[in-house]
Amino acid sequence: MKHSRAGGPSNGSTSRGGPAGSTGSAGSNGSAGSNGSAGLPAHQAAVRRSNLALVLRHVSEHGPCSRSAVALGTGLNKTTVTSLVNELRARGLVKEAGPQYAGSVGRPGLALVLDGSRVGALGVEVNVDYLAAFATDLAGRVLIDRRLGFDATGSGPGRSLDELARVVERAVADLDRLGVRPAGITVAVPGLIDTIAGTVVTAPNLGWREVAVAERLSRAGIPADLPIGVDNDANLAALAEYTSGVAAGTADLVYLTGEVGIGGGVISGGRLLSGADGFAGEVGHVMVDPSGERCGCGRIGCWETKVGLAALERMVAPDEVPAAPFAARDPEERLAGIERLLATGDPRVEAAVAEVGRWLGLGAAMLVNLFNPRVVVLGGYFARLADRLIPVAHEELRRMSMGGADRCRFAASDLGYGAAARGAAGVVVERTLSDPMAIAYLHPPP
Repeated sequence: MKHSRAGGPSNGSTSRGGPAGSTGSAGSNGSAGSNGSAGLPAHQAAVRRSNLALVLRHVSEHGPCSRSAVALGTGLNKTTVTSLVNELRARGLVKEAGPQYAGSVGRPGLALVLDGSRVGALGVEVNVDYLAAFATDLAGRVLIDRRLGFDATGSGPGRSLDELARVVERAVADLDRLGVRPAGITVAVPGLIDTIAGTVVTAPNLGWREVAVAERLSRAGIPADLPIGVDNDANLAALAEYTSGVAAGTADLVYLTGEVGIGGGVISGGRLLSGADGFAGEVGHVMVDPSGERCGCGRIGCWETKVGLAALERMVAPDEVPAAPFAARDPEERLAGIERLLATGDPRVEAAVAEVGRWLGLGAAMLVNLFNPRVVVLGGYFARLADRLIPVAHEELRRMSMGGADRCRFAASDLGYGAAARGAAGVVVERTLSDPMAIAYLHPPP
């Protein structure tokens, strides 16, 4: 399932203080936001914030680079660039990496690179049968990557969020021991999300309705100055694929995650497709079989009833018993049971996987006809079974799409089940690049 009010890959979440991608506010981190604008008129503070973001993003994308190169690349004068760089260094966001020789006569300039080694980004995920945490520093160094099995559906929102809060507290403590302070948290949830309020409107596979995730986490002991955003898991996974996955940089792609259900995210023209209310791309609940089974959302014949992990399990063992090899809650363990049966050549299991592949290709054909992507990235359990699923799915895509099979390919994600948490951390990084004033000074600027 998916939902986002984000306009593009840079705006996938919101904080307690406002939109995540906003450059007009420092969010709820008042101590940090006030450091750079105190005493300045509002319009001057806004210009300062915008210029800081411009320089920081240039260094992030083009570093190592000299101050002169930053001035040339941004159109700012050298005096302004020097002042901005001093402030970014004071906030621990850029650093000097030694002299840069440009091949000309004269003293070489000192090269600037993105630092952020003391600034962290934390993404967490609550899904049907696991919780996950993923953290990086601003430069992308992975600091935390963990997942634990947890029955969120059976636990209800209260207990699930209490456990998620403990995951966050442990991650924040681990970052603190590394000398890293998180700039924010983004929570990934498989459902329709009001990203402005940080509320899950509905998450059928979790059984949640109108759950104020950001508010509950803030009451659970998460530091008050730490912005909390909430967004759909498939949106965030799609952003992770776009920035660092197997199809990174592909301007038009569709991401499909195979979990108990199925989620989808659409990148079109290099931006996350959201629609008027953020409901675009609700692919898992497109009806593909009017005489099919009832879905967790209450409707009949949704696509996820044909290709979700739960659907595959039902086909493999309609009369499932607790001793079945896929009875474990963790999706990796459940899938491992199916893989063991596949390895034995069990014809029933091979037929079930082929059936999922056919339905996967049929649904993908509709998406290819609608969005004309270059790549359909398969995540979750789809990626693990990609060798068996993709040939069948591609044949169905060739049969059902309007010529798209020759211009679009399937690719197996290499981000694993942590794609959504990784994308969630990426949103925090993006928010920091867009609003450096949200990061507190490590020391006063010169």
